[in-house]
Amino acid sequence: MILRKSVPVWCVILILGLGGCSTNPYTGQKEVSHTAIGAGIGAVAGAIIGNNIGQAGRNTALAATIGAIAGGSVGYYMDQQQAALHRQLQGSGVSVTRRGNNIILNMPGNITFATNQYKIAPHFYRVLNSVAKVLVHYQKTVVNVAGFTDNTGTQAYNQKLSVKRARSVAQYLIAQGVQNARVRVAGYGESHPIASNATARGRAMNRRVTITLVPITR
Repeated sequence: MILRKSVPVWCVILILGLGGCSTNPYTGQKEVSHTAIGAGIGAVAGAIIGNNIGQAGRNTALAATIGAIAGGSVGYYMDQQQAALHRQLQGSGVSVTRRGNNIILNMPGNITFATNQYKIAPHFYRVLNSVAKVLVHYQKTVVNVAGFTDNTGTQAYNQKLSVKRARSVAQYLIAQGVQNARVRVAGYGESHPIASNATARGRAMNRRVTITLVPITR
């Protein structure tokens, strides 16, 4: 498991102004529109992925040990994985969005951890078990786990907390059979908000862990 350091990202989309509310068909919850959330999370995830595994030849070692997806099959492979995640996570509170061939799972902090804690809430084990089940079946993806916080508290504290929360999720997935070599961990503290920290609702949205699945290609 590889720990990546936080890096500045200039492009963060504030999703609250991008669309109205709708009901997520997979979680059953009222939320900002799918397009807005996909844009906001996707922009952040894209920047993170670019810094974590954006170098040329990044998949060479994984492709050699796990196997790579043939170029023409990438979209189909990720379509199947996305559909499986939708089925497993319906009603869980975890949203599943897509950005190109990357799949992004957004796990709100209120269902994953108690306040100021990095130990996974017991009721969330079942959800992570469902995620792990799909990841074990669809092995040809890099699993980027990233932690984020709101701006309450100091930047140093929030940075450490975000890393610990991401690491807790990553370690749990590995314990359920996800290959360690596939997993990347990053903590971004309060530096990548997807909503305004001026409101309780916005802060709740910013406290999250995301898992971004990137296809392994040569």
